[in-house]
Amino acid sequence: MACSTNLTSWLSHGFLITTSNKSLSKLFRPTATSFCCFNNSSLSSSISKKAVPAEPEIRRTWVEADDAHLLLPLLSQARFTVVSYNILGDKNASKHKDLYPNVPSSYMKWDRRNRLIYDELTGCDPDIICLQEVDKYSDLSSGLEKAGYLGSYKRRTGNMVDGCAMFWKSDKFRLIDKENIEFKQFGLRDNVAQLSVFEMCRDESLRIVVGNIHVLFRPSRGEIKIGQIRLLSSRAHALSKKWGNIPVVLAGDYNSTPQSEIYEFISSSELNVMLHDRRDLSGQKRCHPNDLLSVKGEKRFRLNLIDRFKYYRSSNTCWTSEELKVATGTTDTHIAVHPLKLSSSYSTVQGSMRTRDSSGEPLATSYHSKFLGTVDYLWHTSDLKPTRVMDTVPIEILQKTQGLPSKELGSDHLALISEFAFLRTPENISRNL
Repeated sequence: MACSTNLTSWLSHGFLITTSNKSLSKLFRPTATSFCCFNNSSLSSSISKKAVPAEPEIRRTWVEADDAHLLLPLLSQARFTVVSYNILGDKNASKHKDLYPNVPSSYMKWDRRNRLIYDELTGCDPDIICLQEVDKYSDLSSGLEKAGYLGSYKRRTGNMVDGCAMFWKSDKFRLIDKENIEFKQFGLRDNVAQLSVFEMCRDESLRIVVGNIHVLFRPSRGEIKIGQIRLLSSRAHALSKKWGNIPVVLAGDYNSTPQSEIYEFISSSELNVMLHDRRDLSGQKRCHPNDLLSVKGEKRFRLNLIDRFKYYRSSNTCWTSEELKVATGTTDTHIAVHPLKLSSSYSTVQGSMRTRDSSGEPLATSYHSKFLGTVDYLWHTSDLKPTRVMDTVPIEILQKTQGLPSKELGSDHLALISEFAFLRTPENISRNL
């Protein structure tokens, strides 16, 4: 994310802030709690001018929740921020070069991407960081530990080299419980997930469960995706009950789009799988850039997206008993269920028409030569209220990059960032008596 060109020469270590409430710019150090963009002159100078086409300036701004949240009873004035970020594993970047034909090779180098990712994370100063596709954990942890974070890592099973990583500010949160999920133990492939229970250092009565998952990528295996999400939700619910029905945040790359049946499953807590084609439950097949960007502009993009999802509705709903068991956990029902009542933080906080779809979700959180769409989310239970989110990037700006990573972004995904407040509920009131 580059700062304005007229500021570049003297903003090499500062940040440029904009907010949704007023037109305001100011400098602040990387330890500040919000950010819009940054410029790293050492990284810029390392790229050959002739190899890099002109790229658009990328700005991201905080979007505040509407005033209605002020009417909700808060349990505490405390706030905390969570990041979910698929950082593009180094091995995957090397293995799948066909996804990045328009990205300069220098942008794909891990050392450079690592510095960009670190600067972005420390620039927004989150309290909890959930990363996916991590295969260089020591590189990340060494820097983040110096910035005041503690961390944990869970590698995928089998021959996979990447996994999930979670970091938290040691002066803000204390880890009191954790659980790692190896989905292979349940016949659900080599993916993994992390669950951590934190309590706030300044108020031990304020506790949360935070989950971090990278759902199976393969678009045609919708039953496995549902099975993984169902199991994560069940385990998170169990930890929440163990510690007194505490709030839950589930971060991650769900490899499913907002218009998909899997999104419906997460947001409504159930899905009759027999009504749908398991090979297209995730919506990933409907988001090829060549199809969606046939006409420039966000309005045309949204219309193309809707048309593609209507077109792909399939009447092929045949499920084997084994596929049914993977999705629902049993062969006795067609209904997949999970125990949490979840909302997406981005759909809760109204954003710009330039960055959001009709459901309020980002138009895109990932962009490469074969995919342009949203697969990343920050889900939360009703005892938390998103107070603001870092808005994503307009489609026409992403389109001009010709694919991520870019000059200012170190991954082919965008980081999602949300601030939460604790709401007063009968459960947490009785717990604090």
